[in-house]
Amino acid sequence: MYLVKTPPIIKSIFSDYVWSVDTLEKEVFITFDDGPIPGLTPWVLDLLAEYNFKATFFCVGENVRRYPMIYKRILNEGHLAGNHTYHHLNGWLADTDTYLYDVQACHIMVQSPLFRPPYGKIKRSQSNVIRTDKTIVMWDVLSGDFDKSISGEKCLSNVVDNYSRGSVIVFHDNVKAEDKLRFVLPKFFDHLVTNNFTASNLKCLTESYELA
Repeated sequence: MYLVKTPPIIKSIFSDYVWSVDTLEKEVFITFDDGPIPGLTPWVLDLLAEYNFKATFFCVGENVRRYPMIYKRILNEGHLAGNHTYHHLNGWLADTDTYLYDVQACHIMVQSPLFRPPYGKIKRSQSNVIRTDKTIVMWDVLSGDFDKSISGEKCLSNVVDNYSRGSVIVFHDNVKAEDKLRFVLPKFFDHLVTNNFTASNLKCLTESYELA
């Protein structure tokens, strides 16, 4: 069970997390979780280049270690990377020390001030420490591309029917989501262009950050 559109009450309760971005531009903030992986992440990068869109990739440290050249390409092409833990840990199931160690292990590979907890699940004891030097980024719209029970058309409508100016939108560049992502992403990009929207990375959240 998951919510495609994050309700205002949740955003209000967890107001110390980023759910969307205040912007005067007609732009959305597309994010990709779980990569990089061969085949799919390069395809995403090719598509972003075709539309001149930018995105933020919340990377799993273990995948960055395995595929450093794909990770390097993400950065070289003007996209941003964020920390998604080293082993894609579920914060609700991990003790705080183990979770924080995993976040730090990913930071060695991905030196970013942005963090997104896998599954969106994180304990307050974990977030209190992480927020001392990182911004925790959640989302306004969850595409559901990981959901095997929905069609590509439903996944597309999840996004098209729920985004607005400043929305942070989640897709996944992982094997589980690949079929839906390849169906949805070109169509959604076409939709954005038709409606005079662009896609930006989350640089606005990093401008005061200095690498430690």
